[in-house]
Amino acid sequence: MTAREIRPLAPQTWDAFAALVEKHNGIFGGCWCCSFHGDTPTTVKAGHDGRTLKRLFVEEGAAHAALVFEGDAAIGWAQYGSPAELPNIYHRKEYAANVVDPARYRITCFFVDRDHRRSGVARDALAGVLQLVAAAGGGSVEGYPQNDPEKKISASFLYSGTRSMFEAEGFEYVRPLGTKRQLMRREVEALSR
Repeated sequence: MTAREIRPLAPQTWDAFAALVEKHNGIFGGCWCCSFHGDTPTTVKAGHDGRTLKRLFVEEGAAHAALVFEGDAAIGWAQYGSPAELPNIYHRKEYAANVVDPARYRITCFFVDRDHRRSGVARDALAGVLQLVAAAGGGSVEGYPQNDPEKKISASFLYSGTRSMFEAEGFEYVRPLGTKRQLMRREVEALSR
């Protein structure tokens, strides 16, 4: 097995990211991991297909993800960014009504290549987000994992991760969001230079 490496989503890693998305038919019907994004000062979501939109966000520096690589191939990722960059979270009104101190970053989704599911890729991606946040100066990070112990969820639909995965990386439970998600949070220290 090839060692895994974390690389940020950037113009230099776009081709590997795009190859993974294309292998999976655009992810959930052409989303290209754009659903949680808002408009930027230079790019309005309406009128763009998912691939074009994501490419524009990447080129603007308005899309962030920890890509998990095996060799030259991207095999998964965790998307993260500021609340302004990723405003469209589930239960947004409930979140906004009870937020005291918004986090600097939020993790909105995970995706793992179907050939690598249930092998720790999502955990690697989550750890990668924390590494990238630390390198960018640290700060508070939120996630919104699913937790429905009564129902087995297919790995292809665990796009927000699980509570136990977040807990293993030091996140603490804050409160529920809706009936099947939780708000989890942790502080990340900046890397010392």
